[in-house]
Amino acid sequence: MPGAGTDKTKTWVVAPAPVVILVEPQLGENIGAAARVMANFGLSRLRLVAPKQGWPNPKAHMMAAGADRVLESAVLYDTLKDAIADCTQVLACTARAHDQAKPVLSPEAAAATLAPPVAAGETVAIVFGRERNGLENEEVGLADAIVTFPVNPAFASLNLAQAVSVVSYEWFKLTGTGLPFAMPVRSQPAPKEQLLAFFGDLERELETVEFFRPAEKRETMTINLRNIFSRMQPSRQDIQTLHGVIMAIAEGRKGPARGGVLDGDEASLLRKLLAEHGDGKVPGERGPVRGLSRLLRRNPTEAERTLWAALIADRRFAGQGFKRQVPVGPHIADLVSFPLRTVIDIEPREEADEARTARADKRAWLSARDYRVLPVAAGAIEADPHAVLDALATALAAPRADA
Repeated sequence: MPGAGTDKTKTWVVAPAPVVILVEPQLGENIGAAARVMANFGLSRLRLVAPKQGWPNPKAHMMAAGADRVLESAVLYDTLKDAIADCTQVLACTARAHDQAKPVLSPEAAAATLAPPVAAGETVAIVFGRERNGLENEEVGLADAIVTFPVNPAFASLNLAQAVSVVSYEWFKLTGTGLPFAMPVRSQPAPKEQLLAFFGDLERELETVEFFRPAEKRETMTINLRNIFSRMQPSRQDIQTLHGVIMAIAEGRKGPARGGVLDGDEASLLRKLLAEHGDGKVPGERGPVRGLSRLLRRNPTEAERTLWAALIADRRFAGQGFKRQVPVGPHIADLVSFPLRTVIDIEPREEADEARTARADKRAWLSARDYRVLPVAAGAIEADPHAVLDALATALAAPRADA
């Protein structure tokens, strides 16, 4: 697998470019480092004038870090005059003013100056001097123009390879193909429908915890909240993630979907026992035992957990206000939407006669109070939760029988 940006499976950039000439480089390591940055930015023609440690140099190959082809094609010369003999234009890089009447260019301007002759097939060169003292006056005198960098005047000397990298970068920036990659677009912008559904759930949960105080500032606070998310220009995936976060926090307040003490089978047994013993009601009380709905939320059956996870991830149900294991009068509904006055009732695989009778009584009580009851078999959820959601969405879209 390629690492650190080096990918040998990709095509090596081979394009006309200036020749890089290093005059009497003192260290093989600097030659190798210069070759590496040349390869980074698509330059491949390297000429060496009397390197001090001789040539070839194993330390240069070590520092080249894979740019061996630049070093292997490097040409050795005895003098700078010999190295530039076939060049039509030569630029000399120096950090010192040599008091010579020559144009002084920045690296960016140097790249622009050399681009036309390179495109015309001419050989041009950029010359770099020794690590210790750069180019001599007579060597600068051989050049057509001087290249210098906008640097701190009190500390203007760059390492040899660094100087080569700056000029090479400006060359490739001008003539290359641009950035090698861009931010991937993994999700389309969120439509207003999805945003409004998210805002609806967010504001409803904030209302539950009395966030909008004082009441007269509610409208302003709501607008500010919406503007925060609108300025983000969120994608569909962003809103799905944020929606999940908000609902997870809300469910955490009531009791997390996971984190109870019972596994799925034990949770099913708990519901069976409750159904066989009055659905958790105490004689003389109008509703279930206090805290029972929270206990059930903390300990969902596998069918409940599967259906809830699929439902909150499906944008068709976003903003519909469904909640889990909530008391409705004397009963606890598996899933209920008070805005839709709809209860989703999960039927277990096996059910005793007492439990079946209690379930029928619950449905009759809900129907008598204008709740639409949608029965769903636990086995169907475990087999294909998405098919169950399709059926529920169709049922919710259909007009009510009593409408």
